[in-house]
Amino acid sequence: MPKDFEGAWICSTTNCGYIYVPSKGDRKGKIPPGTPFEKLPDDWKCPVCGATKKAFRPMDEIGKESS
Repeated sequence: MPKDFEGAWICSTTNCGYIYVPSKGDRKGKIPPGTPFEKLPDDWKCPVCGATKKAFRPMDEIGKESS
C-alpha cells in the first residue's frame, strides 16, 4: 500500500468507496490533516454517503482478504 494511504479506512457501503486518509483529513467535516481514524469524533460521517464510522473498514484488511 502506498505510504500516502497509511492508516486509511474505506467506506464499505454499497456504491460509495470513500477513503478516509489520515494525512489528508476531511476538509468538508473540518477534520485537520494528520487525524487518525480512531481519533475522529463519534458523530463523524462519511462526506460522500453519510454513513457512520461503523461502516468503515481499515484498508490494510481489504488488501489481506484478496491475497
